[in-house]
Order: sequence, then structure tokens, then C-alpha cells
Amino acid sequence: MADISAFADVLSRDQGLCVLSTLRRDGGIQSSVVNAGVMAHPQNAEPVVALVAIGGSLKLRHLRADPRATVVARAGWQWVTVEGTAEIIGPDDSDVDPETLRVLLRNIFQAAGGTHDDWDTYDRVMREERRAAVLITPTRVYSNPG
Repeated sequence: MADISAFADVLSRDQGLCVLSTLRRDGGIQSSVVNAGVMAHPQNAEPVVALVAIGGSLKLRHLRADPRATVVARAGWQWVTVEGTAEIIGPDDSDVDPETLRVLLRNIFQAAGGTHDDWDTYDRVMREERRAAVLITPTRVYSNPG
């Protein structure tokens, strides 16, 4: 298992913002800025990069076709890249029960530095938007000398 502690450190310096890159079916790369965190995988406790994606998004479509993903965190001139395999846990991708998914989405949001004044509203929006958890298990980690 690759050590992603340096990624977590750099990620925390920019409010959990990072760039997620996925592969299009034609082999091109699609990148977007996402909010992510590092947390223990809910099934095996191994550290993963975790984010929440809206149902029907391009990133989910790409990851369903090819689960390889790259995530880059940066703060100033320091950057760390995690390459890995994504697992999608959501209403359209797994047999997860609604309560388990609700808790997982909250845990990811909090791992990314998020807080909320109205968790009931948060939960409702996550359900309505068919949000899914994306857990990226690292296979390679690299960075610039820092």
C-alpha cells in the first residue's frame, strides 16, 4: 500500500481542493477540481483518497468504464500526486443500504474539511442528487522535491 500521508498534508493546506483526472473512452484525459480528503476505507481501513460526486457526472461515467484515476493536491509550489484505482459506492453502483451511504458521504465531507449546520438538509440533497462516494486506493504516489 502506497503511503499517502504527504498527499493528506498538502491537501489540507488548500481546503481539500485538488484536481481529479479520469480517462475518457477515447483515451483522452478529463480533469476537474474536486474537494477530497484522506480517510480509512470503510471495509478494510486502508487509507484512500475520498470524494463525493454528483450522480450522472462525467467523472462517474469515466470511472465506471475505467477505474484508473489520478489526483493532484498542491499548496504553493509543493504538489503530491496519487494514482490509483477508484471504487464507486452509491445508489447507482452498489448494493449499499441508504443508511450506510448517508454516513459514508458525511464522513467523506468531514474528511475533506467540511462542516454543516443542517445535516438533515445535507443528507436530503445527497439523496436527491444521487451522490456517490469515490474511494481511490493508491498504487503510486509521487511529488516534487520539497
